[in-house]
Amino acid sequence: MSERKKVTLPTLFDKVAKGLPITMLTCYDYPTAYFQEQAGMDMILVGDSLAMTMLGYDSTLPATMDDMIRHTQAVRRGAPSVWLIGDMPYMSYQPSVETAIRNAGRFMAEASCDAIKLEGGVEMADRVAAVVRSGIPVMGHLGLTPQSVSALGGFRVQGKGAQQAMRIMESAKALEEAGAYAILLEMVPDRVCRLITERAEKCFIISLGSGPHAHGQLLIYHDMFGLYPNFTPKMAKVYGDAGKVILDGLKRYVAEVSDHTFPQPENWFRMPDEAYEELLRLLKQSKR
Repeated sequence: MSERKKVTLPTLFDKVAKGLPITMLTCYDYPTAYFQEQAGMDMILVGDSLAMTMLGYDSTLPATMDDMIRHTQAVRRGAPSVWLIGDMPYMSYQPSVETAIRNAGRFMAEASCDAIKLEGGVEMADRVAAVVRSGIPVMGHLGLTPQSVSALGGFRVQGKGAQQAMRIMESAKALEEAGAYAILLEMVPDRVCRLITERAEKCFIISLGSGPHAHGQLLIYHDMFGLYPNFTPKMAKVYGDAGKVILDGLKRYVAEVSDHTFPQPENWFRMPDEAYEELLRLLKQSKR
């Protein structure tokens, strides 16, 4: 495809104004970022989910700032035009406003991010406001917030009851008033997502398993291509079983090496006969 123009915040809000859905995926490495750039993705989130999808942990909590920075740098090299969001990992912003600003700044200075994302509602509004005042765009994250999964009772839908849904809606308004340019709603009932989207005035809403009524959609890349072997969540649509293709190829490789059908002559490099004969003479002379 031809070289893309850089996606900017005005670009994203223009799409919202025109009723055009925003496309967003997670990404953690250079080659995947390259493909997402070529596909025309609007936004990429380098999520702390890399602790699970890339590093093999059973939660997002072990991801560190150094992990996030290294992977985000790789994604930026592969996708120079997308709106790139660095996901603030566990305890990189919760301790204090100062901690939040410092680590958000690392994403911008070291990984060329366009924005950061952090989890939490009313209780994190002061972090959002402070980071925004420092000149860094912030995406909020409500509903199922994986860094708080123990307190939420596991990976389950949030906001099914009226009182809990009301708290999510209040948090969405608090984040918007704090200056968040966007809010991710993860595993929130579709009608709650619709109400929040309809009431959003200065930010846009992204849905992850929260229905079609948001301003845009997010999927976890590894879920949509069968690349995370532990489970595939209900909210994921599998667009291709790349995991099966890779596993089948690996099994075939093991079989072909084992039965001596790989490599074939086209898979290795040859030396000219005269050079080989000269090498043998040199070897013979070296033994004298």
